[in-house]
Amino acid sequence: MAFQDDAERVTEKSKPVFLLTATIKNTYRTSHQPKLLVVHVEKPGAKEAADRLNFTMDEKARNETGSAEAGNSYLLRLALDPGPYEIRGLTSLASSFPINAMFFAPMHSHLEVSGNGVFYLGHIAATVRERQGNEFKAGPSIPLIDQAVAGASGGTFDIAITDRLEVDEPAFRAKFPALAGVPIKKAILPAFDRAKAQQWWELH
Repeated sequence: MAFQDDAERVTEKSKPVFLLTATIKNTYRTSHQPKLLVVHVEKPGAKEAADRLNFTMDEKARNETGSAEAGNSYLLRLALDPGPYEIRGLTSLASSFPINAMFFAPMHSHLEVSGNGVFYLGHIAATVRERQGNEFKAGPSIPLIDQAVAGASGGTFDIAITDRLEVDEPAFRAKFPALAGVPIKKAILPAFDRAKAQQWWELH
């Protein structure tokens, strides 16, 4: 992710950088709180690995409490070349010996990258709750025991995208010297489309 080095600076030649925060929590199986591993971003019609961009967490991103009340939160910084993208979703791991369970919070958010600068996309609240009917699962079904015990296969995600710039901007500026004196432009992602996420899950 961008700004891993405190010496990094935003210049006119820098790639556009997109800031967003995420909080992931499990209210269904509260002793298994997912920790974010990867933000998946894809180019349209992605067929090759080069078309799939995986932004992995670093220490600067993490604010992990492990509590069911607060969840685990992250400061995300995506540097992207100009063009259209889909923020496909967020992969997390809940690890509590001997259980290791994978979670996937779908987003399927379209993002058009054009001019330079730093942009704020919003806050993602991804909360696992018990699944009803044929709702998309919060994670794969395999391995059966781990995924069931942690609530990944028996749960689903409720996802909300909100504008929390007044809270998130100071947090980013305090953590990343590269943002000193750099304006942060608001570009909030559209609301989560549950029907789109359901359709994608059924097809995959």
